[in-house]
Amino acid sequence: MPQIAEWARQRQWGVRLEWGSAGAMALGPGSACVVVVDVLSFTTSVPVAVEAGTQVLPYPWRDDAAAEFAARQGAALAVGRRAVSEQQPWSLSPAALRRAPVAERLVLPSPNGSAIAAAVSGVPVVAACLRNAGAVARWIAGQGWGTGREPVAVIAAGEQWPGGVELRPAVEDWLGAGAVAAALARNGAGPLSAEAHAAAVAYDAIADVAALIRDCASGRELTEGGFAQDVAVATELDSSAVVPVSTGGAFVDAAR
Repeated sequence: MPQIAEWARQRQWGVRLEWGSAGAMALGPGSACVVVVDVLSFTTSVPVAVEAGTQVLPYPWRDDAAAEFAARQGAALAVGRRAVSEQQPWSLSPAALRRAPVAERLVLPSPNGSAIAAAVSGVPVVAACLRNAGAVARWIAGQGWGTGREPVAVIAAGEQWPGGVELRPAVEDWLGAGAVAAALARNGAGPLSAEAHAAAVAYDAIADVAALIRDCASGRELTEGGFAQDVAVATELDSSAVVPVSTGGAFVDAAR
């Protein structure tokens, strides 16, 4: 990865925000933790699984290597949404995960949020979404993080345009990151960088976040594909007290 310019690191701020894996690599070093936000659907699925008692292991791709990784870890492997069966009931669908039997350990691949979480090293990774933004912020503030000395990096995962080359900024991740930043500010963290402040203001200014996310590109994609329930689960605002944190490769509930 090219050298990151100093002006891009937002070092003087307690709560910082960027996009995608490059943003995580820019802001992660020196942070107290990295908060990954992939609302549709990785970081919504992680709390759903963790609150049921599952340890979730991130992995970038659903391929033969993922199957080998799951076997080495003694974990089940999530399949594609349309490949769910009685034998393999786990997928990236949070609605399907609610219905599935509880797995002790689950490898949950995705090229966006999961790939970012798997690539971060050296600091705790927190999985945040619209369902647990408040709980995540309270937990982070309780650690004394989110200050100039112990900054927090909030990473909106985004999507990928066809071909997987260019990042597509996704409004649901922008608002999810804004929900986290706004909740951190309410819990005394800060100061917020310009990027974090803009996302927080955007989130607070929207009267009906759920309706907006249903209407955004990613929400329409899932709904038209028959997975409207996944969007419904993702927009259960502040409904979860689970704080999934990974320090050794698997997300577990740090709030317990």
